[in-house]
Amino acid sequence: MVGAARLASAYGAMEYESRAHRIEEVRATAARLIGVPTADVAFVKNTTEGVALVATGLDWLPGDRVVVPDLEFPTVLLPFLALEDRGVEVTRVQPEGGGRTLPLAAFRRAMESGRPPRVVATSWVQYGRGWRTDMAALGELCRDAGSLLVVDAIQGLGAVPADVSAWGADVVVASAHKWLLGPEGIGVLAVSESARTQVRPAHAGWASVAHRGDFADLRLVFDDSARRYEGGTLDVAGIHALGASLDLLDAAGIDAIWTHVCERTDQAVIGLAALGAEVCSDRSDAGRSGIVTFRLPGGSPIDQVAVLASHGIATAARGDGIRIAPHGYTTADEIDHLVGAVGQHLT
Repeated sequence: MVGAARLASAYGAMEYESRAHRIEEVRATAARLIGVPTADVAFVKNTTEGVALVATGLDWLPGDRVVVPDLEFPTVLLPFLALEDRGVEVTRVQPEGGGRTLPLAAFRRAMESGRPPRVVATSWVQYGRGWRTDMAALGELCRDAGSLLVVDAIQGLGAVPADVSAWGADVVVASAHKWLLGPEGIGVLAVSESARTQVRPAHAGWASVAHRGDFADLRLVFDDSARRYEGGTLDVAGIHALGASLDLLDAAGIDAIWTHVCERTDQAVIGLAALGAEVCSDRSDAGRSGIVTFRLPGGSPIDQVAVLASHGIATAARGDGIRIAPHGYTTADEIDHLVGAVGQHLT
């Protein structure tokens, strides 16, 4: 990011071509990580912008339905709640097992509770408890119902192998600042070719048209690719930084990262359970993620998180539990440090 800013500062427009070339390299790397064609990928500011593009870009009619899991991060729900004054109905899918899991049957019941939904919107990995949804199975349900599948992938992409083409998802979006290890204010959006015919771009601009760069041509002809959603000038420095993190993840290998994350989360679960902690996250092979949330008797999660922070341990209070999220760089010694601190100060 610093390097890109220095080039722009020193050379201005004289460096434009090299910066533009780098943007397309990063787009291709992001597409490979997500598992979609490069033409499906656009850059956005954040996950919210990507979800909102769908909420504002469809031609809604009164009585249209959206199915969204309950206990979701606000990003997945609020853009659709904002449509209720236009007659759009939002149906919430109820998690099971005390909020630990969200089985496919729960989605099916919600989808069949009224007219077929226009959109099913969900996170791939839920932010609070960390359950992972079977996206390929949900994608099949959505295709059978004629529903668009919109996925917030921020809590999985970068740690869990993804193959969005196999999912059959129509729209997938993730900010860079979580498991992708990138900066704030930039994210990736994947929109399938068929979905691009339904989701109207929110902003028409010089960069969204097929003849970008020909400023004398004032026709509105949207680009066939997902670049139609980019509108104008991008966060070039942010994309360069995202490119660096994507190259790092790509070189390490997502499969190797996922294996490491599973080892560290298993280590944490075993150690915490031995101390009497209640693990709230789904740890099955199909449902696990890099997120583990646990509860400790006595005290509030906010106070407990503060105690762990005083020992240099980064956690988060989520609901009535404490969330940890080991990544590819997390060592076994650091997990031992976490378990030791919990045992010494919180039990």
